[in-house]
Amino acid sequence: MAQFSVNTSRFDPYKNYKFRLKWDGRFVAGLSKMSALKRTTEVVTHREGGDPSTSRKSPGRSEYEAITLERGVTHDLEFENWSKKVWNFGTGLGEESSLKDFRKDLVIEVYNEAGQLVLAYRVYRCWVSEYQALPELDANANAVAIQTIKLENEGWERDEAVTEPTEPTL
Repeated sequence: MAQFSVNTSRFDPYKNYKFRLKWDGRFVAGLSKMSALKRTTEVVTHREGGDPSTSRKSPGRSEYEAITLERGVTHDLEFENWSKKVWNFGTGLGEESSLKDFRKDLVIEVYNEAGQLVLAYRVYRCWVSEYQALPELDANANAVAIQTIKLENEGWERDEAVTEPTEPTL
């Protein structure tokens, strides 16, 4: 198990607005929002035959919640191209899905206010279960057009090789 250094001069928790996401060795362009990493473990309730008045609880199956990514609509085709690997409308028989490479591993990086890498998570065997190419369009609105993808995954873990940096002083 890795030993974590403790920065005794840092009082504030890290902010949620400095992050980047990488797949296929490249950072995703224009990512503005990402849902939380969440794992839920089912509770298995059971009772012993000699103890009818109480229940015991033990852990069951763990599930990893899907991750939703949002970014402004641009000419970058990464979201759309990945979603086509799961289902590509209008292709011939036997070409609707790319079973060989529709899954990707991701790396999520979190940075401190100085732009130093402070946390990283690896997310495994992701695939696109939902793709929104365009949002609702409204001529009376004043907003950025956002596209989204929803990524199913089979688990994640913290990259313990990323340790807390020494924060700079000015």
